[in-house]
Formats: sequence, structure tokens, C-alpha cells
Amino acid sequence: MCDVPAPAKLNLFLHVTGRRPDGYHLLQTVFTFIDLADRLHFTLRDDGRIVRETDVPGVPHDQDLIVRAARLLQQHAPASSNAAAGVTVRVDKNIPAGGGLGGGSSDAASTLMALNRLWGCGLSREALQALGLTLGADVPVFIFGQAAFAEGVGEALQACPVPPAVYVLFIPTISVATATVFASPDLTRDTKSIIMHDFAGHDIHQFGRNDLQAAACALFKPLSLFVGWLETLGIQARMTGSGACFYISYPSLQEAEACRQRVEYALASHPEARQWLRQVVICHGISRHPLYNWI
Repeated sequence: MCDVPAPAKLNLFLHVTGRRPDGYHLLQTVFTFIDLADRLHFTLRDDGRIVRETDVPGVPHDQDLIVRAARLLQQHAPASSNAAAGVTVRVDKNIPAGGGLGGGSSDAASTLMALNRLWGCGLSREALQALGLTLGADVPVFIFGQAAFAEGVGEALQACPVPPAVYVLFIPTISVATATVFASPDLTRDTKSIIMHDFAGHDIHQFGRNDLQAAACALFKPLSLFVGWLETLGIQARMTGSGACFYISYPSLQEAEACRQRVEYALASHPEARQWLRQVVICHGISRHPLYNWI
């Protein structure tokens, strides 16, 4: 048996630079990880089955990325491995779905890395990233295991050091479907491409923008109202991924706590804002994935 974390990610910026003939969008972004994480518990079986014990609302067993990742690794495992044993998985979900935090992708990546060790598969990091890409564009960065500058559909990765930071994470009451945002007529797809040096040479927490933010706010009125309310408090939050979560970074825990307290105080005098905001969480950035050395 083994228990492993599956950390959330943030996009420090996200530019949409084009669109491929197959419909996939070309992106540039920087991923970093935070200490908000799901927990996955794996127990070996002896009948070859992949079983998810935990019910995940709205996610049928066979469509769950955890189950799909385990089956995919089972199919590509060497004959000398113990993949034929199967596994039972239990999930403690802490990362909200539809938040732009990569929870499902992170779960899939941690599954591939954990079972690669538990089953004794011995696949390389590059091989696991290639498998992960077939499950979703965000899966490889979690296996890559470091803050990264990403291009293409998100699969072309370069290590990109990110200074330590504390993040105030705003979790709205709504979730957002990635496909809906990418299909929006309000989404621009022509942001000029950059190189990693452009990002590294600036205040990285203020660099660029999230091109998906305006489209998401146009599609989902509560998001627009929520962002406007934060701005009245002097908080310039940025959306991560395709939403719906927003964040702001600070160099110290004290400053992050002051921001959180400002929001909590404002909620007391503006109770209508609670219809937009479900939770405020303080998270710390982490420089490497907790399972980085498992490969």
C-alpha cells in the first residue's frame, strides 16, 4: 500500500498564441505547484482489476482519469512488472473540480508515478510523460515535476525556476468547463509569442495575463461580479487555467494573511459576495513535485 499527494497547479500567465488545424490551441504558460493537494491511496490486488473505491460526483468509474491512467500503465508495463496484480484506489479530494487547478490531471500523474514504483514498471520520466499526454495536456507537467515554461498544447516543457511565494487562492461557488471557455467567441488567439527569458526578466508574478480570463468572465457572470468585487478591495487577482479559481501572490505569509483577513472582513459587510465566493485558502508554492524522486 502507498499514499501519495497530487498537488494543484497555478498558471502564472497563460497566453493563447494560435490554433492548430486539429482544433487544439497553442499556448504559452508557466506552471507552478502549490501545497493544496488531493491524496491517493493505492492497495495492490491479486485479480488484475483497477478499482476506484471512492465515489467522485459526476465522474463515472471508467471515465475517471485515475482509473484510465492505471489501465494505461498496465497496458504499457513490461512483462517483468507486477502490473497484472491490479490495484484499488481511494481518493481524498481537496482540489475543487472545474477550478483551473489541474486536479484531475494531477491525480492521473500521481497515479502513473506511484504505480510505476508500486508495480515495479521502471518506466522513465519521459515515457511516463508521453503516456500522460494521451490522458490530457496538463498531465505531463506534473510528471516533469518542476515549475515549467510550457509551449505547444502544454507538452513542450522547460524548467523555469519560480521564487518562493505565498498564494491567496479564491475558490468561487461555480465551476467552469475548460472546453466551454476555449470555444468562446470572446477568446483571442493571437497573443505574440515570447521566449522564457522575457518571463524570467520581469516580476514573474505580474508578467503577462491569462487570455482565458476575459472569455470566462464574459461567459459566467458570477465570475465577472466576483472579480469586480475583489478590485474594490484593491486586490488584482488572476485566474488560473480556464477558471474558475483566482489567486494573488505575496512574498510572505503575513502579507497573504492580511489579504485573507481583508476579504473576510469585507464579506461581513457585503454578505451578497458569499454567493460568488465559496472559500479563501492560503497556499505555499512548492519548487518540486513531492514524487519527483520516485522516478
